[in-house]
Amino acid sequence: MHIDIYILDLLVIGLILLGVTLGSSWITRLPLSYALIYLIAGIALGPYGFNIIKLYPENEFLKRLTEMVVIVSLFACGIKMNRRLNFWAWHSTVRLIGLLMPLSIAAIAVVAHFLLRMEWGAAILLGAILAPTDPVLASEVQISDSDDRNELRFGLTSEGGLNDALAFPFVYFGLYWLKEDRIEDWFLSWVAVDLLWAITAGIAGGIIVAKAINALGRKFRRAYGVEEEMEDLVALATILLTYSLTELVNGYGFLAVFVAGVMVRRSRSLDLENKTSQLHFIGQLERLLEVGTILLLGSILRLEPMWAYASQALIITVATLFLIRPLGSWLCTINDNIRPATRWLFGWFGIRGVGSLYYLSYALSEGLPGNIGAQLTWITYITIMISVIVHGISATPLMSWYERRHSNESRVATVQDEDREIS
Repeated sequence: MHIDIYILDLLVIGLILLGVTLGSSWITRLPLSYALIYLIAGIALGPYGFNIIKLYPENEFLKRLTEMVVIVSLFACGIKMNRRLNFWAWHSTVRLIGLLMPLSIAAIAVVAHFLLRMEWGAAILLGAILAPTDPVLASEVQISDSDDRNELRFGLTSEGGLNDALAFPFVYFGLYWLKEDRIEDWFLSWVAVDLLWAITAGIAGGIIVAKAINALGRKFRRAYGVEEEMEDLVALATILLTYSLTELVNGYGFLAVFVAGVMVRRSRSLDLENKTSQLHFIGQLERLLEVGTILLLGSILRLEPMWAYASQALIITVATLFLIRPLGSWLCTINDNIRPATRWLFGWFGIRGVGSLYYLSYALSEGLPGNIGAQLTWITYITIMISVIVHGISATPLMSWYERRHSNESRVATVQDEDREIS
């Protein structure tokens, strides 16, 4: 009897979802992340295991799947933002985005150019692909509820929401340079269209669409009422409409979706219960999409090309995860009144994942000359794989240590305040 591979795929995904759900209380006590479990399962389903999933890096499906995962995750990051919109409330975010991300792109590009002998265009493209941290795989270190005011969690969540959007200009920069060596022929156009217009349109698109949907929803709730079970779908509609309408005017849809999430969070037409419900619904959708994406990543991995690019990938991975991110984070948060433990963990939790997969897939779809596509592909895959392993193993114990330390410092500060009041 012939068995349809698609049916087997559904069977395996169902078993994995059942296993991680029923075993969640046990898994959370282990120094493992769900992403690491999905990656191992994906490898088992690939050509070195059961050979059920057959996919290649340039497949259009992978690009669209990662795109959907990222926009759902960015909206989730936005709706978690529980601070006022001013510089001082977002001071860590400003430094991580405004200073650390461009510094990371430049540093990765320098390493790739001088140590791997990559052309500057390809080197900058690699930097733009790998510099953003991931909003999907970093759930263990992000804001967990609406009352979470922790600086580390807020900084990592807001950074994950913004840098996946703001890396796009540099992806275009690298692609333009690869296609045309004469920078003066396209630089001004890049600044005007891909930097200024696309970012402005992204911010405006997120604000306008979210406000319009909130106003429309408020009017319908007052006039006709909305079924409680359908409220969560408003969040999904907001994501899809914001992203598509912003992309239609050549704005950055990723940025718009994050901004829309922030606007929904600040909306007075929705009570906290509705916002929490929408966040829960989007979180569940995000986890489901995460399963599929990391399974596919595991199934794509191949020993021969990984071995061929292993030395180059290790140079980039070690430089990115263990030198550029930690040192850059420490430098960018100098004189910012952030605890040393928080600054150190800002540097360590530079998790790479689905965002990088999307940018890579986008670059491959644009067509890359020579062997540059293969080089970028396997360096990126190996970096993400190592990030999933090392961050997946370290996230639980490090966050437990940090929360104990943070709790102890808070208690000491409270006692000191009480002593001052008594005196």
